[in-house]
Amino acid sequence: MKVILTTNIKKLGKIGDKVSVKPGYARNYLFPNNMALRENKKNAEYYEKIKDDMKKNEEIKFNDAVKLMEEIKKLKIIFKKEADEKDQLYGSISKKEIIDFLLDNKLKVKSDDVIIRNQIKSIGEHIIEINPYEGINEEFPVIVNKN
Repeated sequence: MKVILTTNIKKLGKIGDKVSVKPGYARNYLFPNNMALRENKKNAEYYEKIKDDMKKNEEIKFNDAVKLMEEIKKLKIIFKKEADEKDQLYGSISKKEIIDFLLDNKLKVKSDDVIIRNQIKSIGEHIIEINPYEGINEEFPVIVNKN
């Protein structure tokens, strides 16, 4: 199914791009969330009318993402966990725990925006990536101390 994107979507495209997606993805996700329009002549004309508003909205999202990254830079992400004598954690630090930590500090990050390359299963400093907007990508240290 061909659609016209009305917002930037990671790994799919930018505003105004005409992309092909599976019908279920379009029907169940893109259309209900106003992220895309079905590609036809009427919608193409409609998109031309609302293009400026969409670009302003994307600019606001971009600025919010930049502010979010600045706020996260001011934070130290530190966890205290139970570990054995070899400094291995009982379990691991999950995305949800990192997101909850940021929420406790009044910073809202989506699960898709947090990237953990190597599982955090030991005491020490680990690196995660946060990518709240296309093109804004930064690495942050996560420090895990023994409880």
